[in-house]
Amino acid sequence: MEDKAQIQEAIKVQGEVVRKLKSEKASKEQIDEEVAKLLELKARLGGGDDGKHQFVLKTPKGTRDYNPKQMAIRERVFNTITRCFKRHGAETIDTPVFELKETLTGKYGEDSKLIYDLKDQGGELLSLRYDLTVPFARYLAMNKITNIKRYHIAKVYRRDNPAMTRGRYREFYQCDFDIAGQYDAMIPDAECLKIVHEILSELELGDFRIKVNDRRILDGMFAVCGVPDDKFRTICSTVDKLDKLPWQEVRKEMVDEKGLSEEAADQIGEYVSLHGGMDLAERLLQDPRMSQSKQACAGLSDIKLLFSYLQLFQVTDKVVFDLSLARGLDYYTGVIYEAVLTQAGVAPVAPASNDTQNGSEESVSVGSVAGGGRYDGLVGMFDPKNRKVPCVGVSIGIERIFSIMEQRAEAAAEKVRTTEVQVLVASAQKNLLEERLRLVTELWNAGIKAEVMYKKNPKLLSQLQLCEETGIPLVAILGEQELKDGVVKLRVVASREEVDVSRSDLITEIKRRTSEA
Repeated sequence: MEDKAQIQEAIKVQGEVVRKLKSEKASKEQIDEEVAKLLELKARLGGGDDGKHQFVLKTPKGTRDYNPKQMAIRERVFNTITRCFKRHGAETIDTPVFELKETLTGKYGEDSKLIYDLKDQGGELLSLRYDLTVPFARYLAMNKITNIKRYHIAKVYRRDNPAMTRGRYREFYQCDFDIAGQYDAMIPDAECLKIVHEILSELELGDFRIKVNDRRILDGMFAVCGVPDDKFRTICSTVDKLDKLPWQEVRKEMVDEKGLSEEAADQIGEYVSLHGGMDLAERLLQDPRMSQSKQACAGLSDIKLLFSYLQLFQVTDKVVFDLSLARGLDYYTGVIYEAVLTQAGVAPVAPASNDTQNGSEESVSVGSVAGGGRYDGLVGMFDPKNRKVPCVGVSIGIERIFSIMEQRAEAAAEKVRTTEVQVLVASAQKNLLEERLRLVTELWNAGIKAEVMYKKNPKLLSQLQLCEETGIPLVAILGEQELKDGVVKLRVVASREEVDVSRSDLITEIKRRTSEA
């Protein structure tokens, strides 16, 4: 066996290597490589003197467990979102958690490096899905579907460097709503924005803004500002960082790293500082530079039309046309949007910018909680005959919303019910276990959520305390006298009011009281 002291010394040295690389901000690949060596050394160290392997009890980086209280909050959020999707006529589908690697390759721009590749299993190169949109497009092309309104709630995976306190994970849920099909311009797009407005309003997360832009406006803007065609996508990815970085840093990346001329960067800077509504779209249609681009004009005309529908949907109070919004994913072709929370007092996800271009609202932004747009070309990428199916959709950032709601519940010391039990079947005397089990069975068979303590002779006080602790609203108490009289004593836990209810009316009475609650 290797000398334990030698391995410990090697671990110490390797730890220093990793720390040095991190302080020097070395590339992620280099750091990962050295971290892997460190983990290998720790594994070789193995267990204690008894030869048993010691392992760390933890979840993998970028993942987490959810306790019952957290799951209760999460379920509430999911139910709100699902109700909204169904209210707007969506049906649901599911797709595999992994796809052929080639299905995902080349769809996400610079973010493609975050795709999780799996080792070859059974002769296929596979990757974990990065989002729900590309699998949806593959599903449409494969099944020759040209018309569907669907929602999909499922986990996706990103090989990101996670900031878990800010709602960023490697494994997380997405809640997607998409409309596929050939429709008149901007009607489905406006409905997607209405859905975001409804969900964020119903969840009561605080003030929010929905930023809107159009990929065609961005591309037109890049063209008239002198960005070479082959740099459109990479410059777009840099502009996408404006929600996290001040303009000067974004400009520096464009010029120093991406090789854009200073003049072109400054012209872009003039445009990305603009935000407004329909009036801004009208103004830009008259702009000497922008009006030269057919692409930009088409996008601006659609933004005007979109705002006219948003007025009818009564959501223009929260929607802003913002030229800094870029959304770096390659597959967007038209309207793009992103919802951000702007409530002060919630820890910001991105560093607050001192740059006045982003406005005071952005300085307290907690980051994006929903995003989406139009992607008319994605299905055609999978179709052998390149048949296009126009699509528009939105994805709700459930993890970030959940982090905020969890913080709120903790701060308010809110008591969160983790079960939905409506009634506890209790006994006031000994030797009534069989009677309790008979009654709880009757309640279960009637569809009532009921519980019984797993003790032969529990004290009545213990049973009542259980209801207090878990929030069970009603107690059905059995005693010898109640059994003789054919009644059950129904106790309301909150008010301690007690009423005798005949056994035959008990189910109706419980349903009445719990529906009122």
